Amino acid sequence: MPVNLAAPDPSTLHAVPGVTLGIASAGIKRPGRKDVLVMKLADGARVAGVFTRNRFCAAPVQLCREHLAAAQPRALVVNTGNANAGTGLDGRRRAQAVCDALAGLLDAPREAILPFSTGVILEPLPVDKIVAALPAAVAALAPANWAEAAEAIMTTDTVAKAASRQVAIGGATVTVTGIAKGAGMIHPNMATMLGYVATDAIVAQPLLQAIVKHAADRSFNCITIDGDTSTNDSFMLVASGQTGDAILDADGADYLALRDAVTAVAQELAQAIVRDGEGATKFMTVQVEGGRDESECKAVGYAIGRSPLVKTAFFASDPNLGRILAAIGYAGIDDLDVDKLDLYLDDVLVATGGGRNPAYREEDGQRVMAKAEILIRVLLNRGETAATVWTCDFSYDYVKINADYRT
Repeated sequence: MPVNLAAPDPSTLHAVPGVTLGIASAGIKRPGRKDVLVMKLADGARVAGVFTRNRFCAAPVQLCREHLAAAQPRALVVNTGNANAGTGLDGRRRAQAVCDALAGLLDAPREAILPFSTGVILEPLPVDKIVAALPAAVAALAPANWAEAAEAIMTTDTVAKAASRQVAIGGATVTVTGIAKGAGMIHPNMATMLGYVATDAIVAQPLLQAIVKHAADRSFNCITIDGDTSTNDSFMLVASGQTGDAILDADGADYLALRDAVTAVAQELAQAIVRDGEGATKFMTVQVEGGRDESECKAVGYAIGRSPLVKTAFFASDPNLGRILAAIGYAGIDDLDVDKLDLYLDDVLVATGGGRNPAYREEDGQRVMAKAEILIRVLLNRGETAATVWTCDFSYDYVKINADYRT
């Protein structure tokens, strides 16, 4: 079961003017499962994105990058059940065939279609099934289908993930709504998931790209479940351009308001991924303070968050907290003075001055670790910078889920 995470209430997800969504069943992995999503965009909409840095990136990622640079996007198409990764030139041809089919249905150039896939790696994309489902997805296009769209892109997720905000910009009410999927193969280097956020604001393309990077760095690039970076990561930001005045100034209040709203939605989605981590029973916030720069703070946070020994201890509610110190020690800060470091578990000071806090008691650690949500706070005491990483524990179910993934 996910950690304090419920399925989104469709009534809380605001429609985004200029964006419609249609869902259909192609039966890619299971008959009858809704596994194809089409997101149609109004004329003039702009799209920006960040993608996986995995060198074995999937065919749709390669094609999406090319199409994004070549034409004004008119639609996004997503399939689950098959990643179309590790498929070589044939995989690119299959991804292009899906784009061509949707372009024909929408009377759009082939380069105006952005493809995305998620699922099993190293298997051919079932193009015929996806193409056959596209007419139904197009026929179902509607502005209020966000909750159903969140369900359609799930893989091992147990709960759909969606979030929405509205913010006043230049005297107009602007909407920001998004969906994401992910539960395993989650580790920054983009961050391992598919995420789509849309707004009806009018935003210049360079500013839109700046917003999506800012949001990713503070959300999807701050989570880790298992230390594995996927081949298919994509986080896309759509600006349909239907509401308000154009945002042209990166220093203006309107830009900052929109950037912060997009970041808030992205953070909610990113945390939902961790809460739904495969087999997760604990949600942990790793807060690293007093670093010289953000990179070393994040390095410590990731070292703790991806450590199997730390994660299994939290699953067992066992305050074997020396494992956290060991992770800090191998995080790669060569000149770290451990005698200056403080480690807290929620409000409990566990370690200080290079060793165990003399006042620390085992029962205090057990009290905190029995919680479903836990704060791990590390004070490096060598600077003024801080960073936060969100992670979860490792349970027996993580192994079961990944051992049975293809069956």
